[in-house]
Amino acid sequence: MVKIGVIGGTGGQGLGIATRFAQAGEEIIIGSRTLEKAQAGVDKVKELLGNVKNVRAATNEDAAKEADVLILTVPLVAQKDTLLSIKEGSKGKPLLDATGPLMSAIGGSATQCMILPEGSAAQRAQAILPDAKVICAFNNISQTWWMQLKEPIDCDCLICGNDKDAKAMVTPLIEKVPGIKVVDCGNLERASIIEKITPLLIGLNIRNKCQFGGIRITGLDKGRVC
Repeated sequence: MVKIGVIGGTGGQGLGIATRFAQAGEEIIIGSRTLEKAQAGVDKVKELLGNVKNVRAATNEDAAKEADVLILTVPLVAQKDTLLSIKEGSKGKPLLDATGPLMSAIGGSATQCMILPEGSAAQRAQAILPDAKVICAFNNISQTWWMQLKEPIDCDCLICGNDKDAKAMVTPLIEKVPGIKVVDCGNLERASIIEKITPLLIGLNIRNKCQFGGIRITGLDKGRVC
C-alpha cells in the first residue's frame, strides 16, 4: 500500500481525489495549512465512504514528510507558498501537480490560460522543488467526476515529467481509479500543452451546460499501417 499525501487536499478537487484513492484502498493523508482544516476534510471523506481507517489528517508539511507520493491540489495563487512549505518532505518523491494556471487567478476568465515565465505551473513547481520528481497530472479531469463514486471516470489522465521511473511508479497507482487510463505525453515541457486543455474543457462544459467534459486519446495501440 502506497501512502498518498494530498497537499492542500481540502478543496473540491483534493477531496475528490483523496476519496477516490481511499476507495481504491490506498492510505491517504489529507494535508492542509492547519490540522483542524485537514481533519474536517477527513471527516468529509469518512462521511462519503463510511468510517474507513485508511484516511487521516496532517499539516501539509507533515503529510509531505510521511507520504510516498504527493498530489498538489491548490489554486495557482497558493502554489508557491504551499510548495515552499513542503520542500524538505518532498525531496526524492513523485509530486503530481494538478495546478491549473487559469486567468481566473487574477480576476480573468477560467476559459483562458495564463502564460507563466517558467512555461507552465508544473515547470514552476519543479523550479521551486528541484529535488522532487514533479509530474503534471489530473489537469483534464473535472472536479465533478471525482465525486461520482459509483461511476468509473470517463476520462484519460494526461501526464508528463522528466523522471521516467517516477512516471512508471505512479501510472498503475492512478489507474486504480476505475475508468482512468494514463497517457504519458513525455517530458515536463509538455505540461504547457496539457494545462491549456483545462480552460478548453471548462469552456466546453459551459457551452454544453454540463460538468463532465473530458478527453480520451485513441488509436495509440494501432501501430503503423504504412
